[in-house]
Amino acid sequence: MNTETKLGVAPLTEGSEHLPFSLPLELTIHDRETIAELCAFLEGEPREQFAQNALRIGVLALKQARGEVDAVAIRRESERLLEILQSRLGEHANIVHERLTSQLKEYFDPHSGRFQERVDRLVRQDGELELLLRRQIGSEDSELCKTLTAHFGAESPLIKLLSPDQSQGLLAAMRETLDEQLAAQREHVLGQFSLDKKDSALSWFIDELTDRQGKLSEQLQEKLDDVVKEFSLDREDSALNRLVKNVERAQRTITSEFSLDEERSALSRLKRLLEETNKTIDGHLSLDNENSALARLKRELLTLLNRQDETNQKFQEEVKGALREMVARKEEANRSTRHGLDFEDAVFERLQREAQRVGDVATHVGNTTGMIKNRKWGDCVIDLGPESAAPDARVVVEAKEEAKYNLKSAREEIENARKNRDAQVGLFIFSKKTAPEGIDPLARYGHDVVIV
Repeated sequence: MNTETKLGVAPLTEGSEHLPFSLPLELTIHDRETIAELCAFLEGEPREQFAQNALRIGVLALKQARGEVDAVAIRRESERLLEILQSRLGEHANIVHERLTSQLKEYFDPHSGRFQERVDRLVRQDGELELLLRRQIGSEDSELCKTLTAHFGAESPLIKLLSPDQSQGLLAAMRETLDEQLAAQREHVLGQFSLDKKDSALSWFIDELTDRQGKLSEQLQEKLDDVVKEFSLDREDSALNRLVKNVERAQRTITSEFSLDEERSALSRLKRLLEETNKTIDGHLSLDNENSALARLKRELLTLLNRQDETNQKFQEEVKGALREMVARKEEANRSTRHGLDFEDAVFERLQREAQRVGDVATHVGNTTGMIKNRKWGDCVIDLGPESAAPDARVVVEAKEEAKYNLKSAREEIENARKNRDAQVGLFIFSKKTAPEGIDPLARYGHDVVIV
């Protein structure tokens, strides 16, 4: 087999960097068996595909012949071995878990385990632990009682040593030592408070106090002398002399400033300033002077008062006209059937505001028919919101300002309105002007409520 490459470069080995994506080859085949196999395929892509597969198989065979192992085959085999190992380890772990569970249950089962049985034998009544403790510390002839009697009993060395009747005991020795120490301390304290000893604490305190008292008296006398000198009028530089001079100087200054005889004094200047101010104020507050502030203020006030009178007269006329129109409309409404519609509209407006405030929806349905054919019973419907106590429930409202309705006809009217508007609760509202006498302002009759 002869191989000729179209590329003019040396062939790249496996592991080299920047391998080409494809490598064109022109092959001249001389082997008859190979030619026979290739001729078995159609010329074109089938023959080229078979040749590429045969070439790859030959390359792999040569690599294996040189001792090179396919990395893909190794990785695949390693994965297979790891899966087998993982499966075996899982089975082993299950077996170990089962055996360990069985052994632990055999020893630690709370009902039939050996450990529980051993603990029961140990801690049960009249068990091994109770017998051991009873034998060691329970009865009077136990080991603990014998040991305590030997060390702390009436005949023990410790009790003999602590007995006050024993002359060689610990208490007797402590009492003797304490008496000696108290006597020594008493003698020492009495010696420190004795004036017969020059080195006692009381003698030292009296000497020190006498010395400090003498020094204090001398220093106090010096301070008193200095104070007396400062308050003496015989000395020119004393504090009292300086104070007197300052007071006299201040008195002369105040007298000169508050004297009217001197033109430059403060009181004279204040007098002239007040006179000029009075003249200015008199000029501004004089009504005789047309240009004074008071005269101008008077003219402005008169002008404003005249305008205010005209405005008030116009306003009064407008109010009177509006009142006459309102009275006429009210009389006309009372004479006609419109007053009932006004009451109905007023009730709906109030219900709509309250419904919006709490999250409900109020709808005016007085001009539309309901579920009963050609019937308009029910003036307003309120759909309760999702935050209410009865979400999606409906309340129908009838508002009447007509004298023809009594309690019986009102209940019949609201019952028909509840059926016509598919509501669960009915509300009939009387106007105070036309409500029947003696009716309760608020009453409930089953699913219907009547209010005034």
